[in-house]
Amino acid sequence: MTYPFDELVFDPRDVDLSRGPLAGQIDAETYCLGAFNPGMTRLPNGNLLLMVRVAEALRQPIVDQHIHAIRWHDGGYVLDPWPIEMVDTADPRKFMMRTGGWRVMALTSLSWLLPVELTADGRKVADIHYDRAIAPAAPYQCYGVEDARISKVGERWFMTTCSVSPERHSTTLYTSDDALDWRLKGIVLDHQNKDMLIFEGQIGDKYWAQTRPLGDLYFAYPPGSEWRAGPSINLSTSPDALHWKPYDKPGIRPHAATLATARMGGGAPPVATDRGWLTLWHGVEPSEMVGIYRTYWSILDRDDPSTVIDTSHDPLLEARPDLTQPIDDLMYLKNVVFTTGIADAGDHYVVASGEADLACRITHVPKSVFAAT
Repeated sequence: MTYPFDELVFDPRDVDLSRGPLAGQIDAETYCLGAFNPGMTRLPNGNLLLMVRVAEALRQPIVDQHIHAIRWHDGGYVLDPWPIEMVDTADPRKFMMRTGGWRVMALTSLSWLLPVELTADGRKVADIHYDRAIAPAAPYQCYGVEDARISKVGERWFMTTCSVSPERHSTTLYTSDDALDWRLKGIVLDHQNKDMLIFEGQIGDKYWAQTRPLGDLYFAYPPGSEWRAGPSINLSTSPDALHWKPYDKPGIRPHAATLATARMGGGAPPVATDRGWLTLWHGVEPSEMVGIYRTYWSILDRDDPSTVIDTSHDPLLEARPDLTQPIDDLMYLKNVVFTTGIADAGDHYVVASGEADLACRITHVPKSVFAAT
C-alpha cells in the first residue's frame, strides 16, 4: 500500500552526541547506533513531538579481550568489562552470557530519549530539544530508557517507557502538563512487561492500557483452536494511571492460521474513533535472528476493548528498503518497522514508526483505510 507521505524524517546523522547526556561522561568514543521507535504527540503549539530513542554505543566495545557495556551509576556513567569468552556477540544489539542455566544478556548500547519537534504535518524537523532529553535517573534504569509511548488523556500527558537494569526489565511512567517537561513517577509494571500503551481517553472513570507480558513458558490452546500460544496483547485498568489491575478478559491474540503474527505487541496508543478504539500493533513473523516486523490494525469496542470489532490481516505498514538505502552503510537489521505513535490530522492520521531499529519514519494514513467494509 502506498501513502500520500511516507518518509524517514530523522536518523542517526541528525543526532549531536556532544549535546547528549553521555557527553564527557565516559573515557571512550561513542556513536549513534540508532535514532528510532519515537513516541509521538501533538504539542500545545500544534507541532508534533517525537520522543526519539537514541541508542548510544561504544565505537570500540572490545578492548584487551573484554567487551564493555555502558551503565548509569550514581548520577554518572561507567564501563563494565566482560571477558570475551563469556559472551555470544551474534546479535549487534546485545551480547548473551554463556554462563548460568537461563538467558542473561547485556546491551551493546545505552538508550536515552531525545525530544524532536516536527512541523504540524510531521514532514520536517522544527527543533531538537537537547536540554529536555530524558536519561537514566534511577538504578532500575541503569542500562537505559527505551521506546517511549505518549498518550494525552484530558489535559495531561502520560509517557510510558521501558527501563532496563539487572534489577528488573520494567515499565516506568512519566507525566507532563505540556509534553516537554516530564516528571518521573516510577515503576508501574514490573518485570518484562513491555509495550504499555495508555488509551487516549477514559472508559467510565478508569484509565485503560494495553500491555504485553513476556515469559519463557506459554500454555497451549486446545487442538483446533483459532489462537496460537505465545506473546500477545493484554489489557489493564487503573483508577489513577499509577496502579494497574490486569483485565480478566484477554486482548488481541496471535492467530493460529498465520505465522505473520506469531509474536505480537502494542504499537501506537489506542485512539477513539466513531467505530471504537483504533489500535495499531506489530506482528512478528519468525525469520533469521529477530524476525520480520509489520504493523497491523484493529478496532476495539468502545466500552469493552477486549472485544475486537474489526481487524485487517493485511499489514498496514511493512519495512521499506528504499527508504533506508541512502543510509545503508549504517544498517544492522532488515525487515523491521515498529509503529510507536499516532496523531489526528483531519482526514488522515500521522503515524510514527521506527524503521530498521535505525531511523524515524512518518506516514500519512488516510482515515478511509479504517472504514467499515
